[in-house]
Amino acid sequence: MSAFTRWDFTTPDGLTLVGEVGGPPDAPTVILLHGGGQTRHSWSRTMNSLVGGGYRVINYDARGHGESAWSPTGDYSIQALAADLRAVRATVHGPVAFVGASMGGLTGFYTVGSGEPPAAQALVMVDIVLSVASAGVEKIRRFMQGHRNGFADLAEAVEAVIAYNPERPRPRDPSGLRRNLRQGDDGRLYWHWDPRLLDVSPSSEPPSRLDALVSISSRVHIPTLVIRGGRSDIVNDEGIAEMRRLVPQTQVYEVPAAGHMVAGDQNDAFSAGVVSFLDRHFPAA
Repeated sequence: MSAFTRWDFTTPDGLTLVGEVGGPPDAPTVILLHGGGQTRHSWSRTMNSLVGGGYRVINYDARGHGESAWSPTGDYSIQALAADLRAVRATVHGPVAFVGASMGGLTGFYTVGSGEPPAAQALVMVDIVLSVASAGVEKIRRFMQGHRNGFADLAEAVEAVIAYNPERPRPRDPSGLRRNLRQGDDGRLYWHWDPRLLDVSPSSEPPSRLDALVSISSRVHIPTLVIRGGRSDIVNDEGIAEMRRLVPQTQVYEVPAAGHMVAGDQNDAFSAGVVSFLDRHFPAA
């Protein structure tokens, strides 16, 4: 594993975001944006692959997630997330690509389409499009709402994750899941994100159709890739068709054995798709 440097950043509204940075300082930069309810650690293997390929990589916990600060007003709107990303991007003087999963993909898309000139030169959206399958959204919402009282121990959290995605192999070492949990004053374990994330409407996680995204879609002209899980219950054929209609340059890469959590389900195939797209449209050299 590569050695990365801790990275702290203050948002325009005063929140501290925490992440890590790696790779040559003068290389093209990839900014990684995790999904709602996750932390930057979901990108660990992907970050290693990109840094090994010669990119500079910034990987941070979104507001309300992981080690980053929670919004005192509960503002987790797509506009707030994009304002954070826009400010992070402003610290990079060279070209940038955004790679975002679910909520992170929506954030990258909105940031590109709502600014001029575009904030990035390439965009990867992981198992997310502008119109998603309602059944999958409801499944995510039930999972995220179902554990507000936390878990007695790590084993209980593992069982909850397996119940959500029974097709995913049981982890041999569940310690990685511990990084997505925080210990409360009562000794119980809670997901490492602000539960007020679920109160935002329209919601960026679980992903709901956001008219703000559709309205700026005609302004997204950069190379765009949708990485789709073949077993996803979020992205369906209708959503892909609409994405291609609204953003004609959209390319699609399918990982057949993966669900919505593509990078976690099939990381090698996922990383190969990201690297191949970036090699063509955003090369490190």
